[in-house]
Amino acid sequence: MRKRRARASARARHAAERATDHLDGRLPLYEGGGLLRKAFPDHWSFLLGEVALYSFVVLLLTGVWLTLFFHPAMTEVVYHGSYTPLDGIRMSEAYRSTLHISFDVRGGLLIRQLHHWAALVFLAAVGAHLLRVFFTGAFRRPREINWAIGVTLFLLALAEGFAGYSLPDDLLSGTGLRIAEGIMLSIPVVGTYVGFFVFGGQFPGHELIPRLYSLHILLIPGLLLALVTAHLILVFHLKHTQWAGRGRTNDNVVGKPLFPQFMASSLGLFCMVFGTLTVLAGLAQINPVWVYGPYRPDAVSTGSQPDWYVGFLEGSLRLVPPWETTLAGHTVMWNVFLPAVVLPLALFAVLYSYPFFEAWITGDQQEHHLADRPRDRPVRTGLGVAAICCYGVLLAAGGNDVLADTFKVSVNALTWVFRISLVLLPPLAFMLTKRICLALQEAELQRLAEGEETGVVRQTVTGGYAEGHTPVDEETRHVLRARQVPRPLASPEGRDGEVPQLQRLRATLSSWYYGDGVGGQGLQDGEPESDSERELER
Repeated sequence: MRKRRARASARARHAAERATDHLDGRLPLYEGGGLLRKAFPDHWSFLLGEVALYSFVVLLLTGVWLTLFFHPAMTEVVYHGSYTPLDGIRMSEAYRSTLHISFDVRGGLLIRQLHHWAALVFLAAVGAHLLRVFFTGAFRRPREINWAIGVTLFLLALAEGFAGYSLPDDLLSGTGLRIAEGIMLSIPVVGTYVGFFVFGGQFPGHELIPRLYSLHILLIPGLLLALVTAHLILVFHLKHTQWAGRGRTNDNVVGKPLFPQFMASSLGLFCMVFGTLTVLAGLAQINPVWVYGPYRPDAVSTGSQPDWYVGFLEGSLRLVPPWETTLAGHTVMWNVFLPAVVLPLALFAVLYSYPFFEAWITGDQQEHHLADRPRDRPVRTGLGVAAICCYGVLLAAGGNDVLADTFKVSVNALTWVFRISLVLLPPLAFMLTKRICLALQEAELQRLAEGEETGVVRQTVTGGYAEGHTPVDEETRHVLRARQVPRPLASPEGRDGEVPQLQRLRATLSSWYYGDGVGGQGLQDGEPESDSERELER
């Protein structure tokens, strides 16, 4: 029996080798084997990108199923379906097919809500992933292109979410499309042409829903798939960033190999994401289009609010005063054009350019594979927190009518509170965040110099009291000593007329970014920054 088992094992091994050689002659099988051992760091913050990826997979699966039943037509029909409150009501074919999916197709409502929840989680995960990359400096060289790809993914995800949100042609989504038309019309000179081209005529028209459907199921998903693939290829090529620690340098990656450890844990995360979204779809109602009714141009749903990812645009529209200017017979509505056109363009322009802007200020051309701790970059962290604070104010302002009704306060008073908060809170958040980061750096410097507090107090021979300390452990010491902050650029020399304004601006911004480090200036290449720390190094 042992000989038979040995012969069978040898035959199986020989057959496997022949099959592998056969495939390797046609596919890069042996060359790709090294990728299976590629290491991935193990930290919870790196899972945000995976959550976004798996939410996107759920979106694709549920979206393919929904296309089998949805009819993107604006033909007017009379409803005679299972939802009796709307029986006999005239509506578009798109809205009727949405009701049919929700009430007449087995499992249709579950899949619809699963698709919607997955879209919300996908956008939230992409946004959180971008914040993680920003606060840890993972956008620096050599990852500037991957950062631009991530920002483009976020932009396309916003467009994809709005297109899908508008497809049912209910009263809520129709109100959003009416606002979108007003934004298009606010563009000076060409606004009417843009609106006429997008809607195929006068609003609401019969062309927009089929066009949005093509964008939603074909063009934008194709671009998202292509960019996600490029993003993952660059992650493999450039290797993953990692947190500082013992044995971790710019030249290596410490973590789980792709196969089998990382793939097993990643598969478990996919099941958790899929299961959580399914539970939400089954228990938490979202976008009940039957409550809103079909869209009518002469009606607006009460308390209408968009999904959270475009809520900041709604808030900005509500906060800007009614400013307008008439030039050469053309009226420019600044209260629509500035918050709904200029603000998004400025936002994404800043996002795309920030990695290059920070590199220009620092003059840093080195490759970075170790993630920054947010406290080690006080200005960058402060700017990020200020931006989040600004977004939060705009998001809350987008529901000022609902908040006023809930808390029984004046809408006008609440609007002024949000206007003042939009001006004051971001600078305050920036200054507070910066001071907290500097205080944390100072506390860590003290830990390095004095050690960890033991909580044991002893009396000295002179009658005084002293608290006991133990040296910082090697892992913590390595993390604290790994901080590398560029020094501010030196001010250009020469008379004022001989120094270009751009160079002086660059030196000023560099001093603002890195001139307030603990000890008076930032560290470079981990060198000690104070006398106590130099003594500790000796």
